Amino acid sequence: MTQHGHPGTPHAPQDLHRLVACEYCDALYERTTLALGERAVCLRCGGALYRESSRAYHRLLPLVVTALILFLISNLYPIVEMDLKGVRTETTLWGAVMALHADHMTLVAMLVFGTTILFPLSEMLMMCYLLVPMAQHRMPPGFDRIVRGIRQTRPWGMIEVFMIGVLVTVVKLSTMAQVIPGVALWSFGALVVVLAAMLAFDPRELWHYLEPAGADEVPPRKPQDAA
Repeated sequence: MTQHGHPGTPHAPQDLHRLVACEYCDALYERTTLALGERAVCLRCGGALYRESSRAYHRLLPLVVTALILFLISNLYPIVEMDLKGVRTETTLWGAVMALHADHMTLVAMLVFGTTILFPLSEMLMMCYLLVPMAQHRMPPGFDRIVRGIRQTRPWGMIEVFMIGVLVTVVKLSTMAQVIPGVALWSFGALVVVLAAMLAFDPRELWHYLEPAGADEVPPRKPQDAA
């Protein structure tokens, strides 16, 4: 079900937190309450403005903490173990990065490190930095810069692409040697599911949950400042 955004010009300064700007054409609207499953779209260009996400917000901090735990397990334990004629070898994600570097494929190693370790971990830490104080109805310092950072790093996290590559490799290696899935392989699978649930939440929506609680203490800001 779709609900169009309604243009509005609030007269009171304290109502500025209800404004939302279209990221495609910069049209300004007043935020209205949506029912579950509804979304607001821009009347000018048809772009999505926001959707009802209160349930997603309340689940967000537990999801981020779960993702961090799974990420830690995925990097500490072996992804797969391979038994070839009695010789057993195993590798972790960091070990794969170092092996690529040792084989003089430094650019590939940097790409794997960035897309599977650096950027996903950065996003999860930044989300924790925002959500923990927000759970106590406090604005964390540098809120707008952190939200921008999340939106900029999110496209570079490609753990799901890495998982597809690992599965293809495991299938091919299984014809040559005995391949035993490691703990990290299962935790990576769970991590992909948790990250998918996290990515369904637009970090710009955090403004909507922060401003009303701190409207008397924090100067109102426009939603597009966090884009």
